[in-house]
Amino acid sequence: MNLRPRSARQISLDSFKGKWVVLYFYPKDMTKGCTIEAHNFQRDLAQYEAKNAVIVGVSVDTPDSHKEFCTKEGLTFRLLADPDHKVVAAYGSYGNRFPTVADRNTFLIDPQGKIVKVWTKVSPEGHSAEVLAAIPAS
Repeated sequence: MNLRPRSARQISLDSFKGKWVVLYFYPKDMTKGCTIEAHNFQRDLAQYEAKNAVIVGVSVDTPDSHKEFCTKEGLTFRLLADPDHKVVAAYGSYGNRFPTVADRNTFLIDPQGKIVKVWTKVSPEGHSAEVLAAIPAS
């Protein structure tokens, strides 16, 4: 998987070998549900880090949109841009409900790079706590 983070450089899942990865797809920067979900991941970030986990959000928005979203909402974890929809489609997270945005799905990837749990059509409200509970303590 190669995507562009908000700084517009390529990144790959290989960058996170040895860590748990919470790869979450979301519809759109600066919308109500996406903001709630991002705030909850940000709130729990220290707990994820204590479990050797990183959070990576992906949408079809641009790097500039992500930068604005992170600045406005105080987000410090990575948001990756997939404006060509390639990665979103590869993970089956593109446009089931709305054909121009990513579906709200999350993939938990273990330190060896294997997907161990998938959540589809998640509710942004309690999702971070649900994902955090699925990661074993280090």
